Amino acid sequence: MGAGLRNPKVWIALACLLPLARLIALGASGGLGANPIEFITRSTGTWTLIGLLVTLSVTPLRRLTGRADLVRYRRMLGLFAFFYACLHFTTYVWLDQFFDPAAIARDIVKRPFITVGFSAFMLLIPLAATSTHAMMRRLGRRWQQLHRLVYPIALLGVVHFLWLVKKDLTEPLVYGAILALLLALRLPWGLNLLGALRARFVPARS
Repeated sequence: MGAGLRNPKVWIALACLLPLARLIALGASGGLGANPIEFITRSTGTWTLIGLLVTLSVTPLRRLTGRADLVRYRRMLGLFAFFYACLHFTTYVWLDQFFDPAAIARDIVKRPFITVGFSAFMLLIPLAATSTHAMMRRLGRRWQQLHRLVYPIALLGVVHFLWLVKKDLTEPLVYGAILALLLALRLPWGLNLLGALRARFVPARS
């Protein structure tokens, strides 16, 4: 096996591309259902939210396992979340609104779930633009302050999904519960819980 295939980042990238590969395969085989635009929009939006939640899970997992190397994958996961957000936004602007600025503006103003989703996407852009090591060095302490926007962005993503769904709220509520847990684990009692779990279940490294 080549050195490249032994790099976990390669496997993480391949895993992150699986939802896109599935969409392409379904599109090629006519498996996108009666409303392909809605299917693509819903799928890319869901994977954006999943990507944000997985990115937010890196820090609790690092604290639980003591594996500091997990942090090196956080930026890649965040950028894949932004990638699916771009696909989600492009699907809406192109396939749903046909690049009609007036129609898009009306939608943003009149439909609350569009307003929230658009706001979340706009907030994601500066995070993606400043994700490089060079920008981290340039911004210094302000970089960390800026990237704390991921918390309200994830919350807006959950609200966007919740307001979009009209009947069965189970899925967005599950994502909301996961987000609440990930945020709670950053509070003092959450940190104490992670420390206790690590002491009890994770063997100490020699």
